[in-house]
Amino acid sequence: MSDDSKDIASGAVPPAPQPRIVDCRVGDPGQALTAAKEVIADGRVMVMPTDTVYGICADAFDAYAVQRLLTAKRRGREMPPPVLISDEGVMTALATDVPPAVRTLVARFWPGPLTVICTAQASLKMDLGETKGTIALRVPDNDLARQVLRRTGPLAVSSANVSGRPPATTVEEAAEQLGLDVALYLDGGPTPGPVPSTIVDFTAYPEGRVVREGIITLDQLREVSPGVRALDGAEAEEPEATAPEEAEATAESAPTGAAEVTEKADAAERAEAAEKAEAAEASDPEPSETTTSVADEQTTDEQTARSATETTAPSDADAAPAEDHRTA
Repeated sequence: MSDDSKDIASGAVPPAPQPRIVDCRVGDPGQALTAAKEVIADGRVMVMPTDTVYGICADAFDAYAVQRLLTAKRRGREMPPPVLISDEGVMTALATDVPPAVRTLVARFWPGPLTVICTAQASLKMDLGETKGTIALRVPDNDLARQVLRRTGPLAVSSANVSGRPPATTVEEAAEQLGLDVALYLDGGPTPGPVPSTIVDFTAYPEGRVVREGIITLDQLREVSPGVRALDGAEAEEPEATAPEEAEATAESAPTGAAEVTEKADAAERAEAAEKAEAAEASDPEPSETTTSVADEQTTDEQTARSATETTAPSDADAAPAEDHRTA
């Protein structure tokens, strides 16, 4: 093949298509915002920066667009994406039975890296995947992202990466992973990531339970709403009403047993002393009396034994429970 033929052959091969990246860092973002609105309206997906990492976005009301998002990430419907909104007022239109704790937290942390899971409006025409009647909402603290959201409406958004790979913090990282599966990339420069938003679920507990701890810590959440539950559900449980009583009973059981043993020993000593005193009287009678007969001595011995038995019996009975307690 001649050199001319090689040139013709190489020229006939079109260049590989490249992802469409629009730089939004300089100049008027109007062109980028218009392009973003067109892409979303066409049911395609785009990538834009947020206040955590870059996100891949689709129209939250378009089930096919949401599926394109999940396909680009190689993710199934069992992991539905959250929804980004432009301001807190949109939350009322998308969620119902919003607990007061949600209002308290979003007033403090929105716009920002806090995602709240609430019960979705029953009439909401969204198919985000297997949501089980819930919706996860967030207002990002990124001017470009909120400008896009004001033009497009709520967007289903997930981190701009293939599942299992690190989230993208630059538009180049996002384009390298997602390529032509994304119709438009908005370049807003590096994002603060890679730590994601904190997610709190309010559908099971009105005070909220952390299901993913991200930039906002549990301590920061509790400074605003003390009732928020921990990530693993392990809380410092309040002791039951009987617990202190049981603790006190356990602490007192050992001293009580020791006192009973001491009382038994004292009773035995008293019985032994009484027996010796009566024996002394029997062996050393007064001069006016005759020597005690053998029968009288036997009677005295029986009385002494009976007296000793009556003295020690209560101590033995009291000591038994203490011994059972130690065995138990």
